[in-house]
Amino acid sequence: MEAALRVLDRDGLDTMSMRRVAEELGTGAASLYWHFGNKGELLDAVFDRVIGEIELPMPDRSRWQEQVKEVARGARRVMRTHRDIYKVSLGRYPVGPNALAFAEGMLAILRTGGVPDRTSAYATHLLTIYVGSYALEEGAGTQLSGEEMDSEKMLSMIRGYFASLPAERFPNVVALADDLTAGDSDEEFELGLQLFVGGLAAQTA
Repeated sequence: MEAALRVLDRDGLDTMSMRRVAEELGTGAASLYWHFGNKGELLDAVFDRVIGEIELPMPDRSRWQEQVKEVARGARRVMRTHRDIYKVSLGRYPVGPNALAFAEGMLAILRTGGVPDRTSAYATHLLTIYVGSYALEEGAGTQLSGEEMDSEKMLSMIRGYFASLPAERFPNVVALADDLTAGDSDEEFELGLQLFVGGLAAQTA
């Protein structure tokens, strides 16, 4: 798993293979199949290994809302640390030991905070979707009309375009051209967390 993670971080998911992992270990690909039946099984294990890097605090009823935010921030940091791990997370329902520990920890925080059981179950899944989707957006880079470019340059071009639109037809887009292209991903992520946790808090009433 450690060798596979090194290959993933260095070369990316698209070029990762059982053969490359075997080369990282100085052995043949056939040796890996004693441990993992295929690349998918290996990626499941690697993803669970990465989940284990996310720190979970002991539940505290007085701080449960901030604790949810802390876990989400930590998960985002971990996702940004490992190249393409967000791609590995897509469509997977992890059930490894670290994934189970993560689910247990999140459910404990939410239930300690008084969030209803069904909402706690959904929220644990929704939080991972939010973080994973945000990691996907950040990892995808910036493109305009299929052409990759510097994010600041792209935002500047879009800002100018928004500002040039006819105000009588697009009054809100023109008025908020600067805000729509602010490009502050940290601020945007925090707003999403605030709205998410605020909605959960409303469920405890």
